[in-house]
Amino acid sequence: MADEVTSSEAADTQSAEQGAQPVHQERPGRGARGRGRGGNDRAGGGNDRGGRGRRDDRNKRDEPQGDELIEKLVHINRVSKTVKGGKRFGFAALVVVGDGNGRAGFGHGKAREVPEAISKATAAAKKKMIRVPLKEGRTLHHDGTGHFGAGKVTLRSAPQGTGIIAGGPMRAIFESLGVADVVTKSNGTSNPYNMIRATFQALGEQTSPKSVAARRGKKIADLLGRGGAAPVVAEAEAAAITE
Repeated sequence: MADEVTSSEAADTQSAEQGAQPVHQERPGRGARGRGRGGNDRAGGGNDRGGRGRRDDRNKRDEPQGDELIEKLVHINRVSKTVKGGKRFGFAALVVVGDGNGRAGFGHGKAREVPEAISKATAAAKKKMIRVPLKEGRTLHHDGTGHFGAGKVTLRSAPQGTGIIAGGPMRAIFESLGVADVVTKSNGTSNPYNMIRATFQALGEQTSPKSVAARRGKKIADLLGRGGAAPVVAEAEAAAITE
């Protein structure tokens, strides 16, 4: 009987030790895990803050720098299509862009929303920019005319201080182009699309004395001297022409 009690007590003691052993092993584990989580939380918090900072710096580096194009929204047209269940609206945008230093372009885009239409038009305008030679960086070298559809425009160079004598879409073109003095006249239609295209046709025909002299194999002073200017004045004007 005593042996049975002893064996039973030994079994209870062994089971108690076995039951207590996981508890005894689990407590440091939880503490270690708790400390690990706490340490990881603190380290993770620092890493998260550092990671967010690095991501912000990376985004700042990826942003385009030095993009100084002038964007002018000329016209927005809203159209609607009647479908089953109501009307479906769309928008068309006409945008003019330029660098203010003799380069400009125009484009149009269509979309269901106005911002998307403007972004499409701006992207199209940047792809079709042209270079226009400017006299002294402020006006045109000579007069010109443009025609597209029912739109007819006349462009004239002007002395310093005249300003931009133009209205509507044409003013947006010259402001983005960097022209400070010009006189314009529009005849015929007032459709902004036709006026823009006619104006760019006239600007595309602009030439400078430098390009004409290179094409004819002469000096710029020879071309300017034929207008009645003195040789000294012609030489000075030729030296002042940069494009």
